[in-house]
Amino acid sequence: MENENQPLLQTYQLGNLKLKNRVVMAPMTRSRADNDQNAPTDLHATYYRQRAGAGLIITEGSQVSERAVGYINTPGIHTEEQVEGWKKVTEAVHEEGGKIFIQLWHCGRISHPKFHNGEKPLAPSAVNPEEKVYTPDGFEQTVEPQEMSLQEIQETVQEFKHAAVMAKNANFDGVEIHSSNGYLFHQFFNSKSNLRKDDYGGDIANRARFFFEVLEAIAEVWPENQIGCRFNPSLNGVFGITATEDSIPTFDHIIEKLNAYDLAYVHLSEPFTDVSDIAYLESEIAKHYRGIYKGTLMINAGFDQESGNKVIEEGDADLVSFGKLFISNPDLPERFKNNWPLADWDADTFYTPGEKGYTDYPAYEKTE
Repeated sequence: MENENQPLLQTYQLGNLKLKNRVVMAPMTRSRADNDQNAPTDLHATYYRQRAGAGLIITEGSQVSERAVGYINTPGIHTEEQVEGWKKVTEAVHEEGGKIFIQLWHCGRISHPKFHNGEKPLAPSAVNPEEKVYTPDGFEQTVEPQEMSLQEIQETVQEFKHAAVMAKNANFDGVEIHSSNGYLFHQFFNSKSNLRKDDYGGDIANRARFFFEVLEAIAEVWPENQIGCRFNPSLNGVFGITATEDSIPTFDHIIEKLNAYDLAYVHLSEPFTDVSDIAYLESEIAKHYRGIYKGTLMINAGFDQESGNKVIEEGDADLVSFGKLFISNPDLPERFKNNWPLADWDADTFYTPGEKGYTDYPAYEKTE
């Protein structure tokens, strides 16, 4: 295949945005906002600028409020200081001709009282995920969370809306709702973590209700075609989630219902663990949801150049998001185009402060 004719390197019309390629930088927690404001810094601007060759960058998850925090040194998008920090990032990416969405995040029960002045983290129900989270004092065991009142649910809807306004003020090109990977929305979707008996629990439509209320609130701020949503339908045994027989029907319902919206994209993850021996889970997420979702489908998890080209060529996805490959290869699309070798990442520096393992991976030409 001629290098420039690779499916990954074709342009793509994403709503009102023209993407220069279909190589998306996946959202990845990097824990570099190590200041009292949890605001992005010049270091963040450098990091994202280096990777602006992506057709689209999706930022690391950014908490929508103080109550949404679940890890140390993650940036937020709910204060003026954070907006000013993110403005440096969006300006840097736009100067390089890139496009950037911010991922809006609420960790729910994947958190710890140390982030909340000793108060329990919020969740749909008081069910401990039995996970470890990284606090200011190192890894600690999660606790039984506080079941959200109806008022707290509505307050959280408004927190997402406020964060969407702040994202607009920071000059992002769009927002992604982080409704994946065992965080707050996923906790509502899952019938083991959501034991509610009110309008937000019980049947599938009720467990999806909170997500759609947030989506509607954000759509009052952003055009629908500048909103993306992320899901991990076959997630099992990680991030505190145990899949059930109604996990796939739940995501089928949600993603089918999203056809009524003119979204930028739906961003799906292939299974993080082998689920081939679990009859009620899907092993091939892109294939399954391509038959359900009529809009732009982005796929993630474990793709390389070959498999990324293949999933687009076979028609199962329109865009492919790459995580760890983008950490160590800031010029990833150029490497794909020229068949340059890929650099390995250093997992020990994924979440450590400073430049090391963050902005010090060189572009390929500079290593010659």
